[in-house]
Amino acid sequence: MQLQVDTFQDISSKVLDGGRIGDEEFLALYNNADIYQLGFLANAIRKQKHPEPIVTYVVDRNINYTDICVSACKFCAFFKAPENKDGYLLSKEELAEKIKETLQLGGTQILLQGGLHPDLPLEYYEDMLRFIKETGIHVHGFSPPEIYHFAEISKSSISEVINRLINAGLDSIPGGGAEILNDRVRESTAPRKCTADQWIEVMEEAHNQGLRTTATMMFGHIETIEERLEHLRRLRELQDRTKGFTAFIPWPFQPDNTALNDLKVIEKTSGFAYLRMLALSRIYLDNFDNIQASWVTQGPKIAQISLSFGANDFGSTMIEENVVAAAGISFRLSEKEINRLVKDAGFEPKQRLMDYSLLV
Repeated sequence: MQLQVDTFQDISSKVLDGGRIGDEEFLALYNNADIYQLGFLANAIRKQKHPEPIVTYVVDRNINYTDICVSACKFCAFFKAPENKDGYLLSKEELAEKIKETLQLGGTQILLQGGLHPDLPLEYYEDMLRFIKETGIHVHGFSPPEIYHFAEISKSSISEVINRLINAGLDSIPGGGAEILNDRVRESTAPRKCTADQWIEVMEEAHNQGLRTTATMMFGHIETIEERLEHLRRLRELQDRTKGFTAFIPWPFQPDNTALNDLKVIEKTSGFAYLRMLALSRIYLDNFDNIQASWVTQGPKIAQISLSFGANDFGSTMIEENVVAAAGISFRLSEKEINRLVKDAGFEPKQRLMDYSLLV
């Protein structure tokens, strides 16, 4: 059923006049608006926030310092249980080599994340940060589940852990581990990981201590649309309080090689459904300046189309990526290819830093 023209016009006029849609209007758009209506409105909002035809990207590398993890999330194809002899923990020499290559390729940051290792003390992570910071690179590291895990291991408060990580060299925090910020979903898919409230608590404390962070959503598994909406609402409310998020990155769940797919065959989210969710995110998250396209899961062509569905950022070159690759997705793009794709879509590519300031 198509959304009535007058209803869509009312919502569209409200949004473009600077108004905020409520949950019922979000659901009306989700249930009834066609992809052209959603794309039109999301694109208009993007143009309001970013009048210049610029699409940003960052040159960085994902460094997963360990795949050993006690969480055993059903949607993860990457982790190894602590007793698995095939698990790894990167040495300082291996970290140094990866960072050296990143810098040689013009990289400005590393995305540092790993499994919830049961045996490493907080001092280990502080030492790793100090070692990495000697290279001068920006460390965008440790998602909220990791930080919550560090607090439990060290018997410290979230505030103390974040303060110690900052003092050791942490520059910003990625939005990983959010998946869907709803406890029914989290209890079913990742019962050993931090709750939705705890994820928000870590991010709020990070913002209050001056760290900028990103926010993510992994959708298209067992969640309902109402639960996706709860996720977006939680992010929007926190952004109202702190203004600490620099960007929102939604991507679809990749089921291959995961326990979740063994329990219930999950159809992969189509490019069509991804574009609809991307546009809805841009429309609902009115206090987020930047929305990132997900070429890693969707491929370059859908990522190009994303630039007309609300996205203003092409994400990372991802010199290295392991977690999505473990689920059988292996798209790879060089900085040169990203520049070409952005230009072919009618935009001007610009390299950025984590805080979205542009490199001249």
